[in-house]
Amino acid sequence: MDLQRKAVLEKQHYRVVGDHSAVKVCHWTKESLVHDRGCYKQSFYGIESHRCMQMTPAVNQCSENCQFCWRFQDFEEDHIEAEDDPALILEDAIDAQKNLLSGYKGDPRCPGEKWSEASVPKHVAISLTGEPTAYSRLGEYIDLCHRNGMTTFLVTNGTNPQVLRNLDPLPTQLYITVAAPTKEIFTKICAPIRSNAWEQLMETLSILPSLDTRKVIRHTLVRDWTLGFEDTYARLDGIAEPHFIESKGYVHVGYSRERLSMRNMPSHDEIRKFAVRLGQNLGNYEIQSERKDSRVVLLVRNGVVRWLPGLERLPEEEIRYNAAHDAANTVA
Repeated sequence: MDLQRKAVLEKQHYRVVGDHSAVKVCHWTKESLVHDRGCYKQSFYGIESHRCMQMTPAVNQCSENCQFCWRFQDFEEDHIEAEDDPALILEDAIDAQKNLLSGYKGDPRCPGEKWSEASVPKHVAISLTGEPTAYSRLGEYIDLCHRNGMTTFLVTNGTNPQVLRNLDPLPTQLYITVAAPTKEIFTKICAPIRSNAWEQLMETLSILPSLDTRKVIRHTLVRDWTLGFEDTYARLDGIAEPHFIESKGYVHVGYSRERLSMRNMPSHDEIRKFAVRLGQNLGNYEIQSERKDSRVVLLVRNGVVRWLPGLERLPEEEIRYNAAHDAANTVA
């Protein structure tokens, strides 16, 4: 890894693992430890935020330079020349996570039992930054996570359909980011480094129904760019047939502030209206949860159980949602 890039990442509290991977403690992992506030994935699917490890096996590689991305990017390559062994990545990533959390052991706000649990990750969010499918041994890495009793959430921009088609095993939950409704908008907002990136994303959507795992489409909504277009998004979602659709608002933080303005950040009410209309267009999805603090609304396909297999749902999270749902205005 380029030493200058590594220095930038470490200054931002990433812990570089091997030559192309990295770990960074999520804001919500910290919130869970000291304030008992979990992330929206805890509310939506039942993960335990304090036991979630956020990492990437491709910190330097991505096929897009999205305008709304708040991470350090400037990606120019979408493949890894010399790849580290999956076992090395997982072992060193867990060690890095433990090290990054070590300071919370003495924090009076953090219960000792919870800190001990956090030191043994139970969930691996393979996202963080870069494009994880650039790592050709991703299936081996996911398999190691599963054999060590961890669930995996893989977030991809969908520009490597052949990787997803051949991925074995599949992650516990697969996220495809559909950040634009048309090729024209996609080219501007996602700034792909390949000329056929949109076509590759469309291929990914077409194979999604055949993949035997829990599937999520995430729409990143940017006012004046991608907010609205419910009819067009519904057609794309109809092709993919995901179990879940997350409508999530752009947040004006990090490096995205160099490219977008505060005006581009939609309110939660705007996001909820989008989700309601999207659900109406699709016809077989309903809102089951939302998190105003994360500007995200969850649509669930009829008949699908949103809680992860083997994980009990969190009644307190459900109570919070029901209160918010009852107070929300009905959108025509």
